[in-house]
Amino acid sequence: MLLAPCSLSLLALLAGLTRAESAPVPESNVKPPEWAYGTGPAEALKPASANPSAAKTATDTSAQHLPGTTLAFTRKEANDPFNPADWYPGDHPKMPDIVAHGRKSAGIWACDLCHFPNGKGKPENAAVSGLPVSYFIHQMQDFRAGLRRSADPRKQNTNLMVAYAKGMTDDEIKSVAEYFGAMPWSAGTNPWIKVVETDTVPRTRLSSGLYVPIEGAGTEPLGDRIIEVPEHPERTEVQRDPRSGFIAYVPLGTLKKGKLLVETGANGRTEACAVCHGEGLHGLGPVPGIAGRSASYIARQLYDMQQGTRKGEWSELMKPVVTRLNSDEVLQIAAYTASLKP
Repeated sequence: MLLAPCSLSLLALLAGLTRAESAPVPESNVKPPEWAYGTGPAEALKPASANPSAAKTATDTSAQHLPGTTLAFTRKEANDPFNPADWYPGDHPKMPDIVAHGRKSAGIWACDLCHFPNGKGKPENAAVSGLPVSYFIHQMQDFRAGLRRSADPRKQNTNLMVAYAKGMTDDEIKSVAEYFGAMPWSAGTNPWIKVVETDTVPRTRLSSGLYVPIEGAGTEPLGDRIIEVPEHPERTEVQRDPRSGFIAYVPLGTLKKGKLLVETGANGRTEACAVCHGEGLHGLGPVPGIAGRSASYIARQLYDMQQGTRKGEWSELMKPVVTRLNSDEVLQIAAYTASLKP
């Protein structure tokens, strides 16, 4: 959940606003790229029947196992919207009921179904561990008020978040914010997102917005995209392994260009991110850290703010930061921030 700048940098932002107001927007009518939203291309969208893993989930009643735990669940149990498997209960504090089970009477799924009990999430949703409590609550209020939606209306999980925010009580939202906020994003020895510069990527299919490598299908040119895939597809897609991370494939030369934009603003193209997101982009006060988080997610938020579908009091302060960015620059910023140590 990328945040707007903090009050300490208001003067810098106002200076940026002045520049942005007088500068042309190079791609004012750019359509948000499908790679960031997991909504296309159309030929990659396959029904569940075309996905062997999804088909097995409904019929396979055998016990599933993951490394590092003696617990076992069937595929159906692992993906129960109101009681999803908790493979590693020792990895996190006691979950509030809304996190562990949701509220079935209101159709609200368990938070840990998508974001995992440790809050690390997946590229098609959001990493929510380590977010400031006040920031988390603010974002849920923006969802509830209709101030936060996706620039690509096909992104269904954003629509679900709007519905959940409207259905949740203030106490439930607060308990979720405090639970995930108590877990540092940097927990663990391995990066959740491994960024790899390349010119080719595995051929993939889309599974509920997640790019999944197709076994035996070879590779394809990456082009001007970021493609994030699970390191262990079966463990992520079907078993919901909260310890199995992701690989973000980015174009060759992207990180060097992203570093210039993030650290200097590149002569007025944007603002130096550390001004508001703190040293190392680890967060500053109510402003969240963005280092090491999903590149796809960061790109989506930049596009949503640029397109005006993500609003809210603080999001509006991000407008001068994103106004002049073109598609290549959004990609470069997202890739570089994902490569940083959280």
